[in-house]
Amino acid sequence: MSYIENLEKQLFEMQDLKYRDFHSKLLPGIDRETIIGIRTPMLRKFTKEFAETLGAELFLKDLPHRYYEENNMHMMIISWIKDYEVCLKEVKKLLPYVNNWATCDLPAPKCLAKHKEELLPEIRNWIASGATYTIRYGIGMLMNFYLDEDFRPEYLKLAADIRSEEYYVNMMIAWYLATALAKQWEATIPYIEERRLPEWVHRKTIQKAVESYRITPEQKAYLKSFR
Repeated sequence: MSYIENLEKQLFEMQDLKYRDFHSKLLPGIDRETIIGIRTPMLRKFTKEFAETLGAELFLKDLPHRYYEENNMHMMIISWIKDYEVCLKEVKKLLPYVNNWATCDLPAPKCLAKHKEELLPEIRNWIASGATYTIRYGIGMLMNFYLDEDFRPEYLKLAADIRSEEYYVNMMIAWYLATALAKQWEATIPYIEERRLPEWVHRKTIQKAVESYRITPEQKAYLKSFR
């Protein structure tokens, strides 16, 4: 039995069909037959152990994967890599195969946060890539790593200037800007006041900000006036 046959046998032993049926509804456009149906905590625990085996090295080279859970395992293993150059190389190798929001939004590798200056050109490239989930991943990096002490107002423009027909890109722009309103209100609010965003993104940003517990009641009332 090859390592991949053995791996997939172990994955199917953790299958929960009810969970698969539920989770597949959250992943429109993904063939249900490519979703095994494994709850994330269980998959993460299994992946932690698998990452220590010789098979993990083969697995990272073995793209594309057959199953949704294998893509998630791949993203998890990358997130635990401590060497920046190795981690970045692996992220860039995997991104073209990411085909859903859930894999895309898994926790970002911590080592990338320690190299924010070097990472910025990569983020710009991802955002300019034209590939839905690569763009989403780039915006996610801006949201996770560049809204606190490393924030610069021009980063807002990187996301706000994106024009896309893709729901999962526009939703991420709105999520990013709503988070920016919570963390960097003064720099972000002009994008709403001056209606610089596409209409759908504008409305969704306000909606997500108004739902946030990090936005004050006064700020929420002000945002609602721009609906």
